[in-house]
Amino acid sequence: MPTYVWKGRGRGGQFEEGVLVADSREAAIASLRRQQVRLSSIRQRGRQIPFMPRLPSRVGIKNLAIFTRQFSVMLDAGLPLVQCLEILGDQQEHRKFREIINQVRSDVESGSSLADSMRKHPAAFDNLYTSMVAAGEAGGILDIILQRLSLYLEKLYKLRSQIRSALIYPTTVITIAIIVVWVILWKVIPVFTQLFAGLGGELPWLTRMVVKASNLVAAYSWLIFLLIFFIAAAIRGYYKTDRGRRVIDGLLLRMPIIGPLIRKIAVARFCRTLGTLTSSGVPILDGLEITAKTSGNAVIEDAILAVRKSVEEGKTLSGPLRETKVFPPMVVQMVNVGEQTGALDQMLSKIADFYEDEVDTAVAGMIKLLEPIMIVFLGGVIGIIVTAMYLPLYTILGRIS
Repeated sequence: MPTYVWKGRGRGGQFEEGVLVADSREAAIASLRRQQVRLSSIRQRGRQIPFMPRLPSRVGIKNLAIFTRQFSVMLDAGLPLVQCLEILGDQQEHRKFREIINQVRSDVESGSSLADSMRKHPAAFDNLYTSMVAAGEAGGILDIILQRLSLYLEKLYKLRSQIRSALIYPTTVITIAIIVVWVILWKVIPVFTQLFAGLGGELPWLTRMVVKASNLVAAYSWLIFLLIFFIAAAIRGYYKTDRGRRVIDGLLLRMPIIGPLIRKIAVARFCRTLGTLTSSGVPILDGLEITAKTSGNAVIEDAILAVRKSVEEGKTLSGPLRETKVFPPMVVQMVNVGEQTGALDQMLSKIADFYEDEVDTAVAGMIKLLEPIMIVFLGGVIGIIVTAMYLPLYTILGRIS
């Protein structure tokens, strides 16, 4: 008889998996249901048999920060590692993350280290996380390392939330403006066009331009949407290539308002990540490699990798940072002081705090700057359309008078 490998939830809601011998797939499912097991997947050995469609789900940074904070508190209180993972898995609401924690616990019970068990799940634990956990296990200071990790993740989450909040307002206003203008051109302008056609006479230049735009929207709406979709897909595909990512990221860094903000965010992330890694005992070369991968910008990633290569050849950290022309002079000078005094991790943390405050100020200033720009933009667009529609009426009234 065939053998089936299954995964699911038991009576108490805990994650379970096992092997079952049955005549058929239906018989295996029926047997497990009699045991009150809620299946998530079942496969016959040799081929996958989907039981329930599962979409890929990545663990969010907020869930990871809460997990890390609670994990560090439990370890600091003296609870055994396996018991901490069991408690955290049982109380985790994120289904995917709960399964990952339970699998990590199972691997640790089998004799694997915590870092090796976490490396099997990159959707939740990236290289930075597992490298710091490995350093904590090696030094016997896992609870301290987890406290530093939770602090790092909380600051990173705060930074991302600020950026996301700053983008909500302009994105919403632009979207509403596009929809309003589109509806006016599609539904309102044709009514005025019929009125003008009945009155006769030559229309003003501005009115003719708006009428042509309305005719274009009414006749080729589907084609315009299709063109926008293909352009967006082409840009996204180009960005996935190495050359495209470097070109687009370079253009973003050179933009007037967004460029300096992106640079400050990258510097804050670089200093926070590298400072956290070095203070946790991760070697500087490994720390630079991990930091480069988490930079979020291809140009800055290349600069950090170039710095790593120079450090690998025996140079200091501050000199190669200066040569990249990416990091501000203040950052280079403070890193140099940190290297000379032997307090590089503390200096990097101070730089990160400073630039995170700079990002807060820049985001607040950008929002204040965008508000009048958006008002002028919306008023200008709507004003042009209204003026174009009423110019012929004023002309006709003038002739009548």
